[in-house]
Amino acid sequence: MAIKEGLRPGGRSARVQESIHTAVRELLEAQERSTLTVPQIAARAGVTPSTIYRRWGDLSALLADVALARMRPDSEPAVTGSLRGDLLAWAEQYLDEMSSEPGRNMMRDVQCSATPGYCVSILGGQLQIILERYRHSEAVLPDIDRLLNIVVAPTVFRILFAAAPLEAQELHALVDIALRS
Repeated sequence: MAIKEGLRPGGRSARVQESIHTAVRELLEAQERSTLTVPQIAARAGVTPSTIYRRWGDLSALLADVALARMRPDSEPAVTGSLRGDLLAWAEQYLDEMSSEPGRNMMRDVQCSATPGYCVSILGGQLQIILERYRHSEAVLPDIDRLLNIVVAPTVFRILFAAAPLEAQELHALVDIALRS
């Protein structure tokens, strides 16, 4: 039985993926999302359309992959000096980024992905970093699920399904509720 070797990090496959992701991001900046096609992306990336279809299957899977890659945080959450302040700063930034048109489109693309737990792990990881900062304090810390259920879930729901996203004061109230024991 032959053992299939994994992809080499930084190898040809990674370069091709990055060129395709870059092409998608550039085209999304230049034109309406609804007019984007696999042949356009392939031409911009310098690959054949079959390369894209072989790796992603279809346009929606590619858009979801690009969205998932963009959702990975570039840095740790802001440090304000208090658990409440750190959570508020993180939640406000998340609300601001995700309620923008590109943010909403990213969220919709991720909904089409085959990796639904991925977003929870990214968001949970960011919240865990914040909680770790205060693990030695005397305050009772909420768990990750509580923060996801009380702060993140209503934020995402309002961004995707309501006429308007949460207002800042509503978001602050949710953080305060999550912090109550």
